[in-house]
Amino acid sequence: MDQAVHSGVHEAPFIGRAPELAALRADVDRAGLETLAGRPVPRARVLLVAGPPGSGRTALAEEFLRGLAPDYPDGLLRARLTEPGGAPVPVERTARELLDGLGVPARPGDGPDELTEALRGALRDQRALLLLDDVAAAEQLTELLPDERGCLVLATAEGPLSGVADVRPCTLGGLDPAAAVALLAARAGSDLRFTVDPRAAERLAAACAHHPASLVLVGGWLAVHPHTSMLDAARRLAEARGDTPLERAFDLVHSALPTRHVRLLRLLCLAPDGFVDAPLAAALAGWDVPAADAALAEFLRLGLLQRLPEGACRVPPCLDALLRRELDARERPAEVQLARARMLERSVRQLRSCWAVTEPVGSPPRRELGREPRPLRFETRREAAAWLGSRLPALLAGARLAAADGELDTLARRFVAALARALNAHRAPEHTAAEHYRLHELVLEVAERRALHRERAAALLNLGDLDAWTGRLTLAAERYRAALAAVRADGGGDVEAAVRAMGSLGDTYAERSDPARAEDWYGRALALCLNTDDQEGAARLHGRLGTVHRMAGRWGEALRAWKSAAGIHRRLRNPQAQARALGEVARVQEEAGHAHDALRTRHQALERAREARDARLEAALGLRLAESCARVGDAAGAAAHRAAAQRLLEEPGPSAGPAATVVPPRPEPRPAGAGAAPGAEAEPREEERSGAGAPVGPDAGEEAGEEAEPPGGATAEEPPRPSSP
Repeated sequence: MDQAVHSGVHEAPFIGRAPELAALRADVDRAGLETLAGRPVPRARVLLVAGPPGSGRTALAEEFLRGLAPDYPDGLLRARLTEPGGAPVPVERTARELLDGLGVPARPGDGPDELTEALRGALRDQRALLLLDDVAAAEQLTELLPDERGCLVLATAEGPLSGVADVRPCTLGGLDPAAAVALLAARAGSDLRFTVDPRAAERLAAACAHHPASLVLVGGWLAVHPHTSMLDAARRLAEARGDTPLERAFDLVHSALPTRHVRLLRLLCLAPDGFVDAPLAAALAGWDVPAADAALAEFLRLGLLQRLPEGACRVPPCLDALLRRELDARERPAEVQLARARMLERSVRQLRSCWAVTEPVGSPPRRELGREPRPLRFETRREAAAWLGSRLPALLAGARLAAADGELDTLARRFVAALARALNAHRAPEHTAAEHYRLHELVLEVAERRALHRERAAALLNLGDLDAWTGRLTLAAERYRAALAAVRADGGGDVEAAVRAMGSLGDTYAERSDPARAEDWYGRALALCLNTDDQEGAARLHGRLGTVHRMAGRWGEALRAWKSAAGIHRRLRNPQAQARALGEVARVQEEAGHAHDALRTRHQALERAREARDARLEAALGLRLAESCARVGDAAGAAAHRAAAQRLLEEPGPSAGPAATVVPPRPEPRPAGAGAAPGAEAEPREEERSGAGAPVGPDAGEEAGEEAEPPGGATAEEPPRPSSP
């Protein structure tokens, strides 16, 4: 575990700070005041590095933790607690990121208390290091502290954190003179100017007040001005504008840039989470990607950006405020908004490419992918997955910024939908449930602001599904009712969403052991399906009604519902779904005491499975048929069917039928922001949600069907609730 959440990679070697490192090492071994008083605190030890922006507090923390790493075998977690622009990062978001670093999926929709408790639980009995960078307030830190005394927390902040007990800050000023000159030389390339005139180098370092970030900038400036003497550099630095050494060093570097580069540099502070790569920079400035790439390389040489893995970089936090000041002073609001729009549009295209590369070769998305320029195209699924993983925090930050903007709502919805689709393509639903929850919340925010009733209904339905999946049934029911109200406010035209809301309300009441209300909502949804000739939807709802009736012991109603489901599947020429419905009829018959009727029905189910050419389904039904034979005393038949099923299960390769799984999992909710967008998923198909269900039909009695059960026993007998989001 070595999770770098928003951490930079420092290009220059670490220089100086020997006294501070020694003090921190001594503080690790020193007993705290509470311990000396006989009241040891039952939580991790906390160290604090305090200093102004650009003082090198993060670099010092990283260097210190590198030396401690062997003593903490459970790894290092990092998180930044202040956003670009200065806003504190919510504790909930930081806790989720740290849990991700630990490989512990956070439950979607959990609040700060649940998440911080989960974090403490995940760190119990661990010896891990936590670097909490740029802490804005003591409350952020105290809520994240592990209860495990074997962990060590190192925080960085601008000043002391008075709300944290038993913490002695290591306060940073400038570097010592020798270290300051060494850092300046490392950035400048250690050329002859330092050897020829060491006193001038010392004066230049003193003009920077030995401030690390200022030294990095001036050293970068010296590197690209190899013929400028130290004395001339010091003179120019003294003439630069600014009240602090950092402001003057920034002005020195900034004023030497070409005009085009100056504009790009100030636009980079618009990058979500400060995360920049060449395509994003090109979109912000309206350039081509090679030109943006060359400009970013120049900024890196000058120390205006920090390098990140995989060809990316970020704006140093200490320069963010200066760039935002330049942006406010020199860019009109309309130009800033246009740059944001270009950035979002470029990100949407990259996310579409990230999804399209997972589609079959020759499919329309793959053909469209081939027409994209190389910087926006992914050649392999692995390349796309790596890009998505490395940029996910920035992409989520971009979604939050787009939703909060209020002026780019259409682009925001497209961006969120593209991000949700890319996540679905590259990660298992249960691993992205928390991200989807946040995305649907953003869509809901935009839909409510713009009075987009259809999009609001879609977001509420998706959030309700995720709430139900995590067991928050009361909240899920509230969301489903709100979705139904949104459909009605839209004129009731989205029948699909209305059916899904009613069916989901039925699911919720069934899980809460309220069969009467479940039956009522299923019945309303069924009536709507029949009125709109939605045969598949009606089949699904008949299956749900059959399940509710069976659990209540109403065998007659359960048989009628499941037989109706099977009849519709037969008319729809879907032998696989019909076979699944057949088993449910047989199960009801067995539970009602009609073992021979159940035996005949299971034979019919097995025939339909063979017709569907689904070997695993056939094996599951064969095992159930063997049990039915045993119940009526046919031991030879039971043995024969069991042996046949075992042979099918042992056959290598996927089954020949259209679906290899016995009970398909419920699909993830509609992509965030989909609303009525193309490709948006509506109410899941019957066999995906409850396993079976079909519209009532008078001719369905003879060929009722079974929801096939996995070999080993479980079937779709419980009311449907997703096994994954």
